[in-house]
Amino acid sequence: MAAIVVLSTFSAAWAADPSPFGNDLPSLAPMLERVVPSVVSISVKGKMTGGADPLLSDPFLRKFFGLPEQPSLSERSFQVAGSGVIVDGQEGYVLTNSHLLDNADEITVTLLDRRSFAAKIVGTDPPTDIAVLQIRADRLTSLPLGDSGDLRVGDYVAAVGNPFGLSQTVTKGIVSALGRSGLGSKGLEDFIQTDASINPGNSGGALVNLRGELVGIN
Repeated sequence: MAAIVVLSTFSAAWAADPSPFGNDLPSLAPMLERVVPSVVSISVKGKMTGGADPLLSDPFLRKFFGLPEQPSLSERSFQVAGSGVIVDGQEGYVLTNSHLLDNADEITVTLLDRRSFAAKIVGTDPPTDIAVLQIRADRLTSLPLGDSGDLRVGDYVAAVGNPFGLSQTVTKGIVSALGRSGLGSKGLEDFIQTDASINPGNSGGALVNLRGELVGIN
């Protein structure tokens, strides 16, 4: 009976004030409201040369079907999706991953407000997998740059991007390690490791600290 009375009293108090901490619950929402408009969706279309059907690469099958000894190369269209970060709203500069732009013929940047713009490549740095795009648009929101050198293992960070084509998705985590290398990259290896979920389509998105500053590109 005592347990029932205590439970009833607690339930009544909770119904009267469902937030015993008032309106001061910790939340990333205020910071993310400033960050999210700076993160864009990037669509890349192009053509790449690939081999013929792997089955027809077998010498026996090629001889059986009377095909040339060397398999012919074919040109195939492709489309990939990723993310980017507006770092200079006045000039329309967007930071993203270099590998997204390989063999690109057409690059489209879509903003949070659903406006879309053709983008041109300003420069790429494959060793660090960083590229800069430019779009011609007004009312762009820039994301302030932070100093990744100030990060410490255990710091909270948030990843913002467009995984699976779902725009402006946020995941959070901590800095798990700094200065990571030996990951098979052909260029400079000095990576920030985080346990924030990174999914396909997040490439080129923002990694931000709790001040809403850009400290890395996913």
